[in-house]
Amino acid sequence: MLIVLGATMGWMASILARSEAPGTILRQIALGVAVSVVAGEIANDGTMIGSLSFLSLGVALAATGAALVLYNAVARRRVRA
Repeated sequence: MLIVLGATMGWMASILARSEAPGTILRQIALGVAVSVVAGEIANDGTMIGSLSFLSLGVALAATGAALVLYNAVARRRVRA
């Protein structure tokens, strides 16, 4: 569930940022998956065995969104410089 959540968030971020380069889209999807899995695991007391709580899904969603916003801000700043 966390992998699907992270991939979807990364894909949506590439649409909102109007990224058209395949490498950029894949980087955002990979970043979304990585952050979602790590944040969800930390919020779920370090275990993926059993079920996920709504809290861990919410934490994963928030952390993935924040990481993708930060990534796009840094990427845009790098392009301008």
